Amino acid sequence: MERISIELDSGLTLSALTGGSGQPLIMIPGWSQTAAEWQQNAETLTEDRRVIALDMRGHGESDKPNYGYRVGRLAKDLSEVLDKLGLSSVDLLGHSMGCAVIWAYLDLFGPNRVQRLVLVDQAPCMFPQAQWSDEQRSRFGCFYQTADDVDEFARNVLAASDRESTAELLKGLFSPEVSTASLQTVAKENLKLPRPLAAQLLRDTAYGDWRDVIERIKLPTLVIGGENSIFTSASQRWIASVIPGAEIEIFSTPEGGSHFMFIENPSRFNSCVLSFLASSNTQI
Repeated sequence: MERISIELDSGLTLSALTGGSGQPLIMIPGWSQTAAEWQQNAETLTEDRRVIALDMRGHGESDKPNYGYRVGRLAKDLSEVLDKLGLSSVDLLGHSMGCAVIWAYLDLFGPNRVQRLVLVDQAPCMFPQAQWSDEQRSRFGCFYQTADDVDEFARNVLAASDRESTAELLKGLFSPEVSTASLQTVAKENLKLPRPLAAQLLRDTAYGDWRDVIERIKLPTLVIGGENSIFTSASQRWIASVIPGAEIEIFSTPEGGSHFMFIENPSRFNSCVLSFLASSNTQI
């Protein structure tokens, strides 16, 4: 794969890793994550199609302006990327907040340029409504319970300013067996998003409620979750249940079924994605 630069209308330059040929697959990492973390996946997926793994604004090797750290702004950036690369038909794969970027894109710009979706482990609604029962909080994958929880996580992000403390902050997103080296690598990539900007984006992401957008999706969709993820498998099953014909894969705990199953079990993850893209291609 090679690294390219994409200059947007605002003058902001986004970085991406790209390779392969055929139907484009845009890979959108989660909050504070980078295209480099897709390496074990993207290289395999290039055997079947053109892959473009993005660093969103502020992330990875992309420019880091001091504004625009909202999911809606990232969706606008995605729309401009498609324009600048001249892409009229793409598949979108998002992880965690990357799914929220996809949902915001569909809400703002519609599905006309999108053929298929791969949605990897994001809650439809991370912050609960006060009247929700425990069952509803589980169904929608609520990660937070109160606004104090959001504030605490944002403070912890600001305080974790080196690789060791960032790795410790992220440890709960992985299976206990994950190596220190892997955590350190992910932490290094995380820190490429300046911590004050990361805290801004975290707050914006925390309060998103995407259920009404998800319920209107009609595209061929694969939903991937983890039995041991921070987001309940029930929330991933709910997403699949409201999208007509959606497929679902839940990674078990022994299969590396954490929030980062694509890092812990890249072989199974890549196989699931390639199988879905191949089968759904025959249906379009």
